[in-house]
Amino acid sequence: MGDSSASYIHLVQHLIEECLIFNMSKDECMEALSKHADIKPVITSTVWNELEKENKEFFEAYTRGRGQRATEMEKRQRIQKRLNAITKD
Repeated sequence: MGDSSASYIHLVQHLIEECLIFNMSKDECMEALSKHADIKPVITSTVWNELEKENKEFFEAYTRGRGQRATEMEKRQRIQKRLNAITKD
């Protein structure tokens, strides 16, 4: 049973890494794995937390980067709205 548990955790870790590639938050990842891989959110959360402990610097940088990208997207959206308003006039 231990070997199958380890392989299951390894699978969850791999899927979390895929979520990171798509720039997902922990909550988005838990939802995606629950919906698409039938993995309970508590399992995803536990593995995510362990990855954070083992890779603290990576996750700090990842979280900062996500925040910066969100700010950049908001700026682009405001600019696009202004451009749309100008072209309608």
